[in-house]
Amino acid sequence: ACAPFRRVHLCHHNLETIETTSTTSTDTLLAEVCYAAKEEGASISGRYRQYVAEYKDYGSTICTVLARSFADIGDIVRGKDLFLGNTYESAQRKQLDDKLKEIFAKIHKEVTSDKNGEALKTRYQDDAKKKFYRLREDWWEANRETVWKALTCDADGSYFRP
Repeated sequence: ACAPFRRVHLCHHNLETIETTSTTSTDTLLAEVCYAAKEEGASISGRYRQYVAEYKDYGSTICTVLARSFADIGDIVRGKDLFLGNTYESAQRKQLDDKLKEIFAKIHKEVTSDKNGEALKTRYQDDAKKKFYRLREDWWEANRETVWKALTCDADGSYFRP
């Protein structure tokens, strides 16, 4: 079985290599995730027709493929990606998740040390296991619309824009 079109090459290289020695804030992460989403959307939009021509029974519209890719990006950011792929892809996913944990550790430190820190310390106390699932969920919920716009900015048609 082959990987779904959207997973043939999920563009997340910049997330694997994001520098965490300098200040890594939620804005930096948003910029990197949006860049990955934009590249992913352009990649899907650019190769979609060719893929459909080769695999005639594919049956998904560009809208569906982009929506599923958006869900994949959300799963990756939230630490809930279940697609492991082959051994190489699995190692890449682990590297990416480790990098995201490192980034969210910095964001956790930032958001729990300012004036709202006490309330957020209480909210994120269960994130002490250093996986930061609640913070990752909150970050995704706060930024998903921006990521969607980045993913669909190269897509044709008026479906994605009024």
